[in-house]
Amino acid sequence: MEQDIPAGLVNLADGPLGAAALWANDEFFAAKERMLNPAPPVSRPGSYDAHGQWMDGWETRRRREPGHDACVVKLALRGAIRVLDLDTHFFTGNYPPHASVDATDDDDPLATDARWTTILARSALGGDRRNRFTVSDPRPWRALRLNIYPDGGIARLRAWGVVQADWSAVKDGEVVDLFAVERGGVALVANDQHYGDIRNLNRPGRGVNMGDGWETRRRREPGNDWVIVRLGHPGVIREVEVDTAHFRGNYPDRVSLQAAHAPDTPVDALPRASEAWPVLLPEQKLRADAVHRFARELAGLGPVSQVRMNIFPDGGVSRLRLLGTVARP
Repeated sequence: MEQDIPAGLVNLADGPLGAAALWANDEFFAAKERMLNPAPPVSRPGSYDAHGQWMDGWETRRRREPGHDACVVKLALRGAIRVLDLDTHFFTGNYPPHASVDATDDDDPLATDARWTTILARSALGGDRRNRFTVSDPRPWRALRLNIYPDGGIARLRAWGVVQADWSAVKDGEVVDLFAVERGGVALVANDQHYGDIRNLNRPGRGVNMGDGWETRRRREPGNDWVIVRLGHPGVIREVEVDTAHFRGNYPDRVSLQAAHAPDTPVDALPRASEAWPVLLPEQKLRADAVHRFARELAGLGPVSQVRMNIFPDGGVSRLRLLGTVARP
């Protein structure tokens, strides 16, 4: 889980979300695709393959000539990057001492005439740690080029940013998932994320296991758990899906939703403010490992921008879909 990343950001370099390592000048010791695995890197001491010690990341051979190594990554979603994380966990005597990152918004980043902009100047890295850098360029990008100097290994590349969705392509009256990650929807804050990250709630498809969802600890005190999400665009919610895939002995007993049009409310003020939001969905019973759909049960609140999901008393939810129509200005 990446709970220390600022609220509202998505890892645009997430492999299962659609990011792809398109090219690297060298990947002798470890494949470039491993760098895009959203799971934390692991170590396998004593595990060797044809090229040497198995490493969980991208690793090039020892460079014996001038120059540096590079890898081009297509982002999962077009977006503006706010934080870059060059994770070197388990790379100790073989991490690159420096790295830089370029970005392009061109459709084909491998074209010889692709236009690149440096968003992270050459910077020092530490080994066996996360190396995080703030990016100030506000423009959206489609691909990154990671440069390492002169060679070595990067366990994970994470590009935390804001998805730039094309809402002009959505027709008036067309029903879409307003909370989908590809449409810029984001989970902002929850009272508890002990077992699962709220960023999983709007990933594509059904969860692959219990870890691919949001799950709270066992509640031993009065009350209930909750999460607040922001739609990619304000809209009128017509149908709700709550999926408890893989949650069997730990699914919530009930769920309810509240919603409001409050786009200017700061994230840190949302927990208190949301307590008074009108009810979108009254409390409904849930079942284990099932998709629950609600439409007739929804209140007609009109356009909303944020939704609070309450689960009673605790447990795990795999996916939340908020289907509706876009509210035009």
